[in-house]
Amino acid sequence: MPTPPTASPRPRPTVAVVGAGAAGALVAVQLCETAARRRTPVDLVLIDPAAEAGRGTAYATEVAEHRLNVPVGGMSCYPDDAGHFRRWLCRHGESTVTAADFASRYRFGSYLADTLGRAVITAHGTVSVRRVRARATGCAETSDGRFVVGLDDGAEVAADSVVLATGPAAGTARWAPAELSRSARFITAPWAPGALDAVGADDDVLLVGAGLTAVDLALVLDRPGRTVHALSRSGLLPRPHAVAPLPPVPPPPGLTALPLHRLRTALRLHFAASMRDHGDWRPALDGLRPVIGALWQGLTDEERAEFLERDATRWNVHRHRMAPATAEAIARARAAHRLRVHAGRITAAQPLDDGRIRVGLADGREIEVAWVVDCTGPGLRLDAAADPLWGSLLDGGLAVPGPLGIGVATDAGRLRDAGGATHRPLFTLGSSRRGELWETTAIPEIRAQAREVAEAVLAPFTRAPQPTRRRPTDQFGLPLSTHAAAAAAYRSGLGRVVTVRAKAAEAFARATALDPGFALGHAALALLGHECGAEVDVHRELADAQRGVAERGDERERSFVDVVTRRIEASGDDGGADGDRALVDHLDRHPVDAFALSIAVPTIAFSGVGDLDGTLAQRLVEHTAPAYDGHWFPTSLLAFLRQEQGRVDEAGFLATAALAAEPASGHAAHALAHVHYESGAHRAGRDWLDGWIGGQGRGAVHRAHFSWHVALHELALDDSEAVRRRWFAQLGPRQVNGVRALVDSGSLLWRARMTRNWTGSVPVDGVLDAVARDLLERPATAFTALHSAVALTAAGDLAALRRLRAHAAGADAVQREVIAPLCHALEAVLEERWTAAVDGLRGLLPTLRRVGGSAAQREVVEETLLHALLEAGQCDVARHLLEERLDRRSSPLDRRRLADLPQ
Repeated sequence: MPTPPTASPRPRPTVAVVGAGAAGALVAVQLCETAARRRTPVDLVLIDPAAEAGRGTAYATEVAEHRLNVPVGGMSCYPDDAGHFRRWLCRHGESTVTAADFASRYRFGSYLADTLGRAVITAHGTVSVRRVRARATGCAETSDGRFVVGLDDGAEVAADSVVLATGPAAGTARWAPAELSRSARFITAPWAPGALDAVGADDDVLLVGAGLTAVDLALVLDRPGRTVHALSRSGLLPRPHAVAPLPPVPPPPGLTALPLHRLRTALRLHFAASMRDHGDWRPALDGLRPVIGALWQGLTDEERAEFLERDATRWNVHRHRMAPATAEAIARARAAHRLRVHAGRITAAQPLDDGRIRVGLADGREIEVAWVVDCTGPGLRLDAAADPLWGSLLDGGLAVPGPLGIGVATDAGRLRDAGGATHRPLFTLGSSRRGELWETTAIPEIRAQAREVAEAVLAPFTRAPQPTRRRPTDQFGLPLSTHAAAAAAYRSGLGRVVTVRAKAAEAFARATALDPGFALGHAALALLGHECGAEVDVHRELADAQRGVAERGDERERSFVDVVTRRIEASGDDGGADGDRALVDHLDRHPVDAFALSIAVPTIAFSGVGDLDGTLAQRLVEHTAPAYDGHWFPTSLLAFLRQEQGRVDEAGFLATAALAAEPASGHAAHALAHVHYESGAHRAGRDWLDGWIGGQGRGAVHRAHFSWHVALHELALDDSEAVRRRWFAQLGPRQVNGVRALVDSGSLLWRARMTRNWTGSVPVDGVLDAVARDLLERPATAFTALHSAVALTAAGDLAALRRLRAHAAGADAVQREVIAPLCHALEAVLEERWTAAVDGLRGLLPTLRRVGGSAAQREVVEETLLHALLEAGQCDVARHLLEERLDRRSSPLDRRRLADLPQ
């Protein structure tokens, strides 16, 4: 019997992206990441003659004064992660940048290139990426439904899908008189390399056009002894952005159904209301942005043509604005008469004997300059004659012009052919869709289109998830929506979380590298970054978790990602209460989710749920414990909770039992450290914990915190030399970085100084250098903010402390109500206003539990109060406080301080 032929494997599909400027880079990023997340093998070909992807013309300029005309907060590559560009700038040398700042164009080009590079690396193994340094000159369909893209070097690229990201249509300069067009002094491509090199130091220049291109060139050309003229029909320059922008004001409903004449009236009223309420028209215009496409599509072709004739200029100068710094430089140049702006139209040009050009305007005026530069910008309509690629598509019927001949016709980015059909995998985005959308040339619009196009391109190639007989599980038996290798890495990370051992983030990162669509791995990384200071991009990981779980996740995984999302995005009056409620509900349905239970208990690793007395966390542990069938993990968590409740003997018994089952349990060791401290067994606690750190705790992730506990015993024993040795050996900046440097190293220095166990200046500058500025002055959690305030006070940095207070005043409820007043009280400490400091700190003591952490950690505020009481001469109050502390636990330090008080 003959053997049946073996089916040949389906070849990997090829996707060609024509153009590697901003639009091409953004769609390539989405293609790489989406394909990797869905495990869809693809060969991606980027076709562009440029040396570097991502820059295009707009972002290739190296002139520092050339700034983006959209604030940093609006320029992220990702529609679901608005802060990505700002965080990239922070990581690349601009740590103080805010979302309202305006970065240079060149920096943004670097960001695009870097983001694309990282996406390519992430997708390696699933997506192969090839750069073709050539210009596409044609695109034709083959008989099998594929496409061939012709290149200017004679080569061809065959593809299953093509994305046309060619950028704006080239300008034609058809407005120029023949004498000007023929002149060697007429520069038609000002951004071409070396285009302005021949302009002499004293040569006057005429810029034809007064938009953002003219503004950028005016900055390049501005110098004493030269006059730069800018000419446009309206004589209007772009308006500036506000230095302190206000939030957008949404427009009234129903605008999209109005004819143009009524729309004008409605918009005038909208702008008038914004001026009346806010003193600024910009919020009204910014509020229109989400509906601009719908407004444009609601107009007839006749109304669109009328808008272009009557309204487009004023719309553009208000919509596409200058950065404040750019506007200020332009204003200085105009005030000095180095820049002169004219309204008019060129009707004639005459070459002069000295090589200059006399330009005649329609109103009879003349301007004599050495050079004329075309700054009219890109054309509205595709010029098939000048662009052979689009010419071939239009001539072949694969594309048709869009409304009013502007751009091309599409259906959600898929090209319409001459018969109106949109079934071919031919896509475009950005300026080529302007006829349909009007506003489609800015990054916020293009990045959303890029994601939409990537989804559509990959849809035919993505196989539906195949049902599996059995998914891999974590060590507690919960199924994981990933493959075996990624699941193994995740189990390793989870094991390290529950034992509080090092390298959990590395294990989760390995899981997501093996499976970029594994939502739980991304959620774990986001949480570790947010609450534990792991060096990950928290919001990027969170966005990846949300995407991954939407595409491939069961109910438990979706619930967990929702919990993480709510905790990270907690803000407003609700603070973290919404996240706490979601976590409690999640554990009620999934009690054996050990990661979620770790989050719920405020221990060494996480901030826990936000109840004031710890009873909620206790109920969660007691409720879930039976599902673990005697496992040491919930026992270790309960031990920590018991000591926080003052049930020290019971906590010691539970911690000892957990350590007997798992000697490396960081939670149990941590609980026992607190038991020793709160019971006053400082010598025994010091010796036991020192031994555990050197033995079973050698791999603990928070070794600095355990060292801090040993130092706390040494501090209570009033052994200043031991405290100093411990700090330099185990808590100095070379040993500790990130959030632990604040929570452990910085707080110990301040406590040692407040108790006079550290004389002279404290080496806190090294601690601050080990902490990212964002973490220090814009912390995400109240617990981190408390320790930031302490470290800044130790450094004597009053200005930074006030910036932290301003951040806290606009953050969640706990930061507003606890951290902001704490900063105010600590400012009084630095200014030696001791009575005010005492009043502020005493009032805060009952509320400190809200920030999370342990009583021993929050005690740093009480230590500061004791110091302030002594400095304020309030010795009786200090005596009472010390006696209360000694009633709670023995402490040679407190006995010495009590004895030193004047009688």
